[in-house]
Order: sequence, then C-alpha cells, then structure tokens
Amino acid sequence: KPTQEGQYRHFKSIAEAVDKPLILYNVPGRTGANIEPSTLARLAEVPNIVGVKEASGNMSQIADVFHAVPEHFLVFSGDDAITLPVIALGGAGIISVASNEIPHEMAEMTRAALNNDWDTARKLQRKYVPLMQANFLESNPLPVKAVLAMMGKIEEVYRLPLLPMKRDTRSRLQRVATEAGVVAKPAAAESQVPDFYIYENWHAGPHKAVLHRGTCSQCSHGKGRPAGHDVNHARWHGPYAALSEAREASQHMQGVLIRSECKCI
Repeated sequence: KPTQEGQYRHFKSIAEAVDKPLILYNVPGRTGANIEPSTLARLAEVPNIVGVKEASGNMSQIADVFHAVPEHFLVFSGDDAITLPVIALGGAGIISVASNEIPHEMAEMTRAALNNDWDTARKLQRKYVPLMQANFLESNPLPVKAVLAMMGKIEEVYRLPLLPMKRDTRSRLQRVATEAGVVAKPAAAESQVPDFYIYENWHAGPHKAVLHRGTCSQCSHGKGRPAGHDVNHARWHGPYAALSEAREASQHMQGVLIRSECKCI
C-alpha cells in the first residue's frame, strides 16, 4: 500500500503532466489505500486538481475532508446512499452508480438538495435508497448491469474475471428494482428468473454434458428422467441464473468429452 506521501507525489506528478482539470477518486474499499483528509488538503493546492469523488463511506472522515480543504475544492459523494448528508456538509453532488438506472431521478434528487429543497430530496432518497444499496449485492458493476438488462437497455454479458450474479441475489435485485418501479412486474408465467441446467452423463458412450433451459419439456429441468438415465452414471447440475454461467460451469467439468445444448436453448 502506498504511504500518504507516496500518494501525494503520485497524484501531484500526474496533475503537473497534463493541462486538464482532475478529480481524484478515494475508494479504499477497492484500492486498499485511503487518501486521508490532510493529504487531500495538500493535493487541493495543486492548481488543476479541482475535486475528489469521496467513496470511503466514512461520514466522520468526509466531515474532516470539508474542514481540511478550501471552499473552492469540489467534494462529490461516491456513494449514492449518502448523497444527501454529503451535500448537507457542503458537497457538490454525486458521481453516481444508480444514475445508470434512474438518471432523471438522481438528477432531480441532487438538484433539490443543492437548492435546499430537502423535502423533495428526502422523498426521492427514501424511494430509491433500497435500489442504491441493492446495486452492491454483488461486486459492482454486476448488479447495475443486471438491472439494465432487465430494463432492456443492454445485453447481460460479462468479461472474466466477472461472472453472472448468483440466482438468489439476482432474484432479490429484481424484486427491489421492481418495487422501485424501475423494472416492470413480471407476468405470472414469467415470475421466475429463467434458469438453466446441465445434464452430465457418462453411462453410454462418451462422457458428455448437455445444457437445458429450465422450461425444457424434454428434461423437465431435473425433475424428470431422460431415457437411459442411471443415477450411478448421470447427474443434474444447477440451476444457473444465466446461460453464460451454465456454459462456464460446463467448461470446467472434468472428464467431459462432448458438450452440447438442447434445442430448447
């Protein structure tokens, strides 16, 4: 971990090498290194370091930041859920995760707080704080990408080392997003998150794995038994919340020679 002096020199050297205004990002939960208020005060003296996204989550430290830095230095909340207390201390706004899902609502809440319309700001905060917190049920950006996929905004694709959300946390996230009015309530027939299963068989012929959708009439997602099923030489794996997760699991099954997908996929 870098020392405070090491961080100061690092950020200062970057700022002196460019002619653009810079905003620092203090996120010790990700970096393992906290930028302390006294260090921010020194960095605020560097001409083109204009502000910080403060995501320590420590309100006592954030209060110390406001005491340490000059008034012209911009302090943004780095956590949606504490936007209002940060603004109340003198913050300039929020650099947001939830704005990917609710951009207009986050802008309205922030604008209201900056204009001292705390009734409006608190009303929006109370409505959307469960979503703000649910965005961190698993590693960011998995939940926000999952919600955007539920909204039909993007395709739910992840690159390693990120993996799709676990089925139970994804279901919780969908429930929160639905209650917030961000995601449409699913129809009765579609109330469950689509799931996928792997049928592994090494009884007859080569050791193989076949992917099935949970609604597959051929396999009845593990409740039925395909012809030739032998409990000593075949088994079901799953459920998996996403097809990509099932495919990934299939690739890591040892000894499998043939991997295929049922026509239901």
